[in-house]
Amino acid sequence: MSVAKPSPVPSPVLESMPGAPGLLLASGSATRRAMLAAAGVPLAGVETASVDENTLRKSLRAEGTTTEQAADRLALAKAEAVAGHHADLLVLGADQMLETTEGVWLDKPADRAAARDQLRALRGTTHRLVSAAVLIQDGRPVWRTLDDARLTMRPFGDDVLDAYLDAMGPAVTESVGGYHLEGLGVQLFSCVSGDHFTILGLPLLPLLATLRLHGVIPA
Repeated sequence: MSVAKPSPVPSPVLESMPGAPGLLLASGSATRRAMLAAAGVPLAGVETASVDENTLRKSLRAEGTTTEQAADRLALAKAEAVAGHHADLLVLGADQMLETTEGVWLDKPADRAAARDQLRALRGTTHRLVSAAVLIQDGRPVWRTLDDARLTMRPFGDDVLDAYLDAMGPAVTESVGGYHLEGLGVQLFSCVSGDHFTILGLPLLPLLATLRLHGVIPA
């Protein structure tokens, strides 16, 4: 007997207050966009910021910035890169950094081989995710926040790792660390400590509180 799959239920969109600024997401992240949509946040648009993240990240590392400072600077740079063309909107920039127990920053893996190397290095250890968000209005930051979470990978074998990589395909290059905790990647972990939305890349609850103050969503 076949089992019918449930049809996806569209998320309702909340109405902004009259005269409230529109919200523009300065990120190409499908996960962040889905989080906002699921929460009913209306978006005036989505625009991927043209920021050379790798070069900026290397510069910040050379300056000796902390992981928190780097995440905040990257989120701000993304918002600023877009805000100049949208002075009438609230522009949201966001970034996430992964810090290993040795203090190493990991980037999104370039390919399957890089993802395999990263996941082999992370297994059996605890790493930290730092997520930052910045809102810009009229060319200046009006709000910013930071949050972190700690995740422990179980000591899985290479057979499990290769099966995971086979199942995920190109998606392993879409997120820092090479995993999506909201999907099959949860199988790789033994312990997670921190806010779920922070782990996905956006401190959503404090953001929603600020959007209420600006009238983007009803209070």
